[in-house]
Amino acid sequence: MKKSPWVLLMFIMVGGLLGGILGEILRVMAPGGMIQGFFSTAISPGIHPPLTVDLILLKFTVGFVLKMNLLSFLGIFLGIYLYKQA
Repeated sequence: MKKSPWVLLMFIMVGGLLGGILGEILRVMAPGGMIQGFFSTAISPGIHPPLTVDLILLKFTVGFVLKMNLLSFLGIFLGIYLYKQA
């Protein structure tokens, strides 16, 4: 089977998404304390507030924020590992 970079991107995105969802579930369900703080601490790199360019005739807004916690990173690495194993 030929490995495509698009398939790798899909594995990374699905792994990160599932890890992020699991991290949010753990943040809500886990009792407050060290474990909840460890897994729910997230970094949010991106453009916030969004950049708006107004050219009178055309106005567009560009912005994004990635909210990633520890389980998101683990999901991404798991996706890469599974891709290499396939």
